[in-house]
Amino acid sequence: MDPKVWMYLLYLAVSVGLTVWVATTLARNGLVFLADVFEDERLARAVNQLLVMGFYLLNLGYVAFAMRSSATVADTGEALEVFSMKIGLVLLVLGVLHFCNVYFLGRYRRTRIRGQQGQPPLPPTGRLPMHPQRPPMPPPAQA
Repeated sequence: MDPKVWMYLLYLAVSVGLTVWVATTLARNGLVFLADVFEDERLARAVNQLLVMGFYLLNLGYVAFAMRSSATVADTGEALEVFSMKIGLVLLVLGVLHFCNVYFLGRYRRTRIRGQQGQPPLPPTGRLPMHPQRPPMPPPAQA
């Protein structure tokens, strides 16, 4: 069989396996973070499922889109080079998606916490009185 076909099959297996592993890990461990962000367990579970679905769609869509290679693959060594580049790009996409999720959810959480802290105290309406100036001290008496 052609080395390029083996490369495609290995690419699909590794990419889909990585996507499923990362998605289940993020879904399991991210639920705690989402519960803190939203302060509602039911809403956190719903958002978690939506994020996982979006994660699968985006990443598997990218995997399918990036599967085609115009590189000529004559032997196993070249196939492994193209394969490693493709897997590296999949891992970068996974990392960027994860970073964006955490970043935007963290911003939402900070905004929600700031809103719960209430209004800051009002600024002073006038000026504070100046301390009265003391009269200069007389020189010490000469004895």
